[in-house]
Amino acid sequence: MTHEQISEDLRDTDIIVGVDGSLPAQAALRWALAQARLTGGRIRAVIAWEIPSYIGWAAIPYDGLETAMAKLLHESVVEAVGFDGPDVKVVESVMPGHPAQVLIDASAHAALLVVGSRGHGAFAGTLLGSVSQHCAQHARCPVVVVRGKS
Repeated sequence: MTHEQISEDLRDTDIIVGVDGSLPAQAALRWALAQARLTGGRIRAVIAWEIPSYIGWAAIPYDGLETAMAKLLHESVVEAVGFDGPDVKVVESVMPGHPAQVLIDASAHAALLVVGSRGHGAFAGTLLGSVSQHCAQHARCPVVVVRGKS
């Protein structure tokens, strides 16, 4: 699915959630599920992946990486919503690209973008960059950054 395809599938009531398998991302997904219950929205859980530039020209099986990301996303969704299934619709999307850019692109056609914060602190965030910080600065819809593990 391309960035354009995800945009076409989005509704203006959708809540985009960035998922990466971390505890803060799980907290963000649970927060978004609660919000969707209140608003009647749909969740679009998005995991993004890219091959780091330092890998070079080594042969990397894209399908294997995409499959692994899809599995991680699905496991994260199941953990957040439980085994009985959600009472709101959750659509899973695996997207190639930098996570911040994928989420920002999706935010153009969404009601809300929800991301977790790993809490690296101001200094580390300045040096390393931060998906949540980048999304908060550049998203085209309101952004909620969920801190903590709850």
